[in-house]
Amino acid sequence: MRNDTAAGGPGEIRVLRLFSRLNIGGPSIHVILLTAGLRERGYETLLVVGQEEDREGNLLGLAGERGVSCTQLAGLGREIRLLADLGALWRLGRLMRSFRPDIVHTHTAKAGVLGRLAARLAGVPVVVHTYHGHVLHGYFGPLKSAFFRNAERLLGHASDALLAVSEAVRQDLVGFGVAPESKIRVVPLGLELEPLCRPLPRGVLRREAGIPVDAPLVGVVGRLVPIKDIPTFLEAAALVHKSFPSCHFAIVGDGQERTLLEECLPRLALGGAVHFLGWRRDMDAVYGDLDVVVNSSRNEGTPVALIEALAATRPVVATRVGGTPDLLGEQERGLLVPPADPVALAEAILDCLRRPEAARARALAGRSHVLSKHGVGRLVADIDGLYRELLAERTGAT
Repeated sequence: MRNDTAAGGPGEIRVLRLFSRLNIGGPSIHVILLTAGLRERGYETLLVVGQEEDREGNLLGLAGERGVSCTQLAGLGREIRLLADLGALWRLGRLMRSFRPDIVHTHTAKAGVLGRLAARLAGVPVVVHTYHGHVLHGYFGPLKSAFFRNAERLLGHASDALLAVSEAVRQDLVGFGVAPESKIRVVPLGLELEPLCRPLPRGVLRREAGIPVDAPLVGVVGRLVPIKDIPTFLEAAALVHKSFPSCHFAIVGDGQERTLLEECLPRLALGGAVHFLGWRRDMDAVYGDLDVVVNSSRNEGTPVALIEALAATRPVVATRVGGTPDLLGEQERGLLVPPADPVALAEAILDCLRRPEAARARALAGRSHVLSKHGVGRLVADIDGLYRELLAERTGAT
């Protein structure tokens, strides 16, 4: 890389971006759109990803549509496997010495550990890590959580910049001693939201699932994994169904807990009111049919489904965790409830159904907020500015 690149000149900047797996979800969308956007600003990016797990789905199709090619590397999964991890570290080092990136930017926990270590061993000038949330509590048992906290503290010293997708995530990281507040910057997620701001098709999900046109439809969108706490959503759905027998519930997504969730339905007496719709790419049709969008997670960075729902002017209800309060404010853009509280969740859903005018007013406020804060153009500009600043500091360019 020439010094004129660091100062904003015409040279090409090489970035090796490392991401655990391109599974369906917000972080993957963020990484793909960021990689594609930076190409227009003079960056050559090598995107290295691991293998997604069963039932997670992938976004390789979206990557292809945006002209983003991916190099798959074994060993980037969530579980710690010493020999496999050492092999992945060695392969990453070889890749970095061959590609010779100016910047290594890692995303997610395992990729962040292996990528930052490899980058420092390979002498990469600038190392950046993004926290799309964190696994420092809520994901694992006490011993594994303590191990990750200690590892992140050490890796914080090996990073030139740490990025958090919300102020709440930043404060969590500071509280866990990962790094001082001055070293952690907030760079919110950036998404293509304009397609959801148009008039959306209505009735697609209802026709496919046999739901009456006039029935209220409440849904969750995302991975069916423990941290998302879909059982609490189903318990709340059972309470809502008692007050609104005509109400139906959609679960859009898939994951390791799907069979367990399906087995819960007889106990909850929800009959044919719950519909598992799997992964879908027609998100305009999804949000066009949902009357209320719910997030019941026990931990979050910034939930992409809620950003999309607000862009589509859909009322949202969510647990007060992670970066969700930053997104929804103090109830002005959506209703917040405590995690793992199905009664509170049901009451908030019922409030949206019984007071649609108030729910829509919150959704309209939310739409204005996400369009101003979560556009992909803003994301690309933020990261471009950060990269050039860090490279200039390394090279002494002004």
